[in-house]
Amino acid sequence: MPRRRRRCQAAAAPGRARPGRRTKAPAHFPFGRLPVDCQLHVFSFLSEGEKCTAALVCEAWSKLIRTAGLWRVADFMRLGALQSGVDAMQVSAREFERWKEWVHQYAYHLASRNASLLVLRASFDLGDHKAKWAEFLSRFLDSVRCGELRDLELNWTLTHLEPPDFYPPGTCSMTQVSLAKMDQINHFQSLLEKLLRCAPKLAKMKLPFDWSAHSVAVLTRFQHLHTLELKYFWSLKGELTKALPKLRTLIFHVLVPVKDLGVSYSLESRSLEYLDVSQSRGLVFCHLDLPSLRALRVKKTVRGIILNRRTRLALQSRWACLYGLLRSGTPNLRVFNNKALLPHWRDHAYEELNALLLQSCYCIQHSDTWLL
Repeated sequence: MPRRRRRCQAAAAPGRARPGRRTKAPAHFPFGRLPVDCQLHVFSFLSEGEKCTAALVCEAWSKLIRTAGLWRVADFMRLGALQSGVDAMQVSAREFERWKEWVHQYAYHLASRNASLLVLRASFDLGDHKAKWAEFLSRFLDSVRCGELRDLELNWTLTHLEPPDFYPPGTCSMTQVSLAKMDQINHFQSLLEKLLRCAPKLAKMKLPFDWSAHSVAVLTRFQHLHTLELKYFWSLKGELTKALPKLRTLIFHVLVPVKDLGVSYSLESRSLEYLDVSQSRGLVFCHLDLPSLRALRVKKTVRGIILNRRTRLALQSRWACLYGLLRSGTPNLRVFNNKALLPHWRDHAYEELNALLLQSCYCIQHSDTWLL
């Protein structure tokens, strides 16, 4: 060991400063001498505003800041030109107009830098003929690189920060409202098809979903999806999950209308590990085939529909008990409504599990009430 220590000391000796001479520390760190990849890595930690400020320092930095890989996020759901202290629920019409101007400036800013997006967040009413948000989004996708886009959050039913009284009552008839809803869905489907062409490797989506046959057919072609959150509509088609081989997490909100009160749904997936339907209303399952499922959140919602006993029993007799569906269709379930299940949960329903079923199952055994 002493011999090895002497070698280390000898090797280090030439690098030491002589006692009689003082080395002068550099006046600044030679950042420009770093390899370009290292400089870009440092710049990647800056916020968008900081990157824009850095671009003003010198010509070399200005060129580096325009590198597409530094611009990975397009977030149109920020306050933008508005002050950070502004309440998003109390935006005036004038402030909303300022925000719309910022949206177009922000899109131009990202396009001019040839942004290569990983994340896109937006909330625009695609049925708005005045603002023409559908055309805006389509042009924006054409102006940036989307081949590496992985994360999409899109609310296509309303415009972010739009005041509730922006279009005064009486300016739109019921016919116009119905046509606008159809336009929303048509533009959404067109946008979904465009994303399939320019961003086929999307892995995460969060959006309202209309569950039409065409929308389901398009969505099933995003074969890299592993996380999906679908919101706010009134039907469900189980073939969607069956057609997505990499899906791990599914959250959906289905609002079953009263006219479909007796309908129950089937859900199948070989890959799904986490399922959350706790925000749904009136959702009842008739079949589950989820061999990989490890966690489930489901909640029974009483909507105040008053039925006589005979009608209620006729409805409930069609519905399978959730416990039976879980025993046969989810062999690897470990967590139910945020509670860890005991190892023998499939053998018999113990007291705590029964309490969870009373909160989540619509069958006769677990829902003895005249309200549905």
